[in-house]
Amino acid sequence: MAAGSMDLVSEFLQQNRRLSDWVETLRAAHEPEKHWKARREFILRNMKEEQKASGAEPEPGLGTDQLLALSMVWANHVFLGCRYSESVMDKVLEMGEGIKVTDAPVHIRRGDLVASKLKKKDLSNTNASHHKKTNSSWKQI
Repeated sequence: MAAGSMDLVSEFLQQNRRLSDWVETLRAAHEPEKHWKARREFILRNMKEEQKASGAEPEPGLGTDQLLALSMVWANHVFLGCRYSESVMDKVLEMGEGIKVTDAPVHIRRGDLVASKLKKKDLSNTNASHHKKTNSSWKQI
């Protein structure tokens, strides 16, 4: 994650101790520091403005629960390469816009590999067909 972005998150959390304490309870035991910092920023960026302004722990409920679930979806996509329905992906990518993650792994999906191989096969068939035409026209000369 970009340093400037992290500085803003850290500064915000230092000014809002209760919110900071609450958000730290959301970190999963298995979650690496790099993943957590990015997911924490996702959560903070997408909290309702009145929740951020109060500096208090948000009330549990549909809005907060949905935000936490979407933060996991976003982190799973960015760090693990998971894919979800188009509508969910559109939503989390929009919500995660502007969050800088450095050294995120690059994931190649099986479907992408198959499509790539089919494309190469089609290209080689086109080249072979062209090569046959060129060779046959050479013989006619």
